[in-house]
This record gives sequence, C-alpha cells and structure tokens, in this order.
Amino acid sequence: MLRAILLGPPGAGKGTQAAKLVEKYSVPHISTGDIFRKNIKEGTELGKRAQEYMNKGELVPDDLVIEIATSRLLEDDCKDGYLLDGFPRTVHQAEELDKFLQAHGSKLDYAINVAVEKEALITRLTGRRVCEKCGAGFHIVNLQPKVEGVCDECGGKLIQRADDTLETVENRIDVYEKQTMPLIQYYEKAGNIVNVNGDQELDKVFADIVSALGE
Repeated sequence: MLRAILLGPPGAGKGTQAAKLVEKYSVPHISTGDIFRKNIKEGTELGKRAQEYMNKGELVPDDLVIEIATSRLLEDDCKDGYLLDGFPRTVHQAEELDKFLQAHGSKLDYAINVAVEKEALITRLTGRRVCEKCGAGFHIVNLQPKVEGVCDECGGKLIQRADDTLETVENRIDVYEKQTMPLIQYYEKAGNIVNVNGDQELDKVFADIVSALGE
C-alpha cells in the first residue's frame, strides 16, 4: 500500500514519475491538473473557472481544489492507497487534507519531493510542444519531431501551450516557490518527507524514490 503525495515545481517530471509509481505500487494516480483539464475540455463551469487561473500561471483557488481532491479519495479504488499529484499545493490545503484523512481513520505515508533548479525548469518548460490534433508531446531540445513543427504521430501542427511561454513559466515557478515550497517544511516537520534530486535521468530519479519508499 502506498498513500503519498508527489511534490515538485512545474517541469520537474512529476507526471513521468507518477506513471511509474502507480504501476509499481498498483495505486490510482490522482492528478488535480488532469481533472481540471478534463473539465476545461468538456467546457464545464468548473473548467471555465479553472482555465482563467491556469492561463495566467496562477494556482486554482483552494476551495475548488480541496473539494475535488478529497471527494476523489472517497472512491473505491483509493481504499488500498493512492498517489496525489498537484494536491496539496499550499500549507492550508495540506492541513485540510490531514483533517479529512484523520476524519476517515487514515493518514499520509509519504510526501515525495522531486527537486530541480529554476534554470533547468525554464529550459524544460519553454521548450515543450504539443500536437493540437492528438495531444502528443515533444520538446525542441530533448524530444524533437522528425519534421520541425509537425507531429510524428498524426501529422498535426505542434504548438506551445499558453502556460509554457517564458513569462507564464517564470510566473508559475515564482508562484510555486512562494506558495508551495512551505509544504516541504510542513512535511519535514511531520517527518514523512522524501527528498529526491530530479535533475537526473528519469530512471535514476525513479530508482531513488523506490529506494527511499522501500519495495
């Protein structure tokens, strides 16, 4: 069983590590970002509200995030563990999560922090490109398409997401540092933080996380 949250700045590679972790430990991956993007794509009221904040690189307000994340934890597939990704992002959210878990006779096992320097994050994020047709991901340095600006999968046009422009990326990182970094101190005080160097090969990062959590 694994009951954990995944911390780290935008561009730290949390999505990749989350996919590996949920496969290894057989727990659901609960990404508030994915939930919001689904709502945005479907044009729901929640999606419209979330889109306004995400486009500016700002965090979605606590009340929206707390409601959607905690309700997800009540679903049957979370009985034997889960990996939270994108929640909590503030100390207030963490406190509300702790209260929720305590009320349901549970607790968080680990807070996994994937750390990467700001300069490396900017390079990673501003270089990302996605296919506007099928959603396949590329990078102008690390994962170049065979033909510049064209998706290898479907031939669609590659675009830069609104939240991957330099100005928005810098704002996203600044927001993270101001509002989310205190979480590390919060979980250090709780004694369940696992710090991992995210500026390594993906497999090495994963190996370090597993080593810290145990088989």
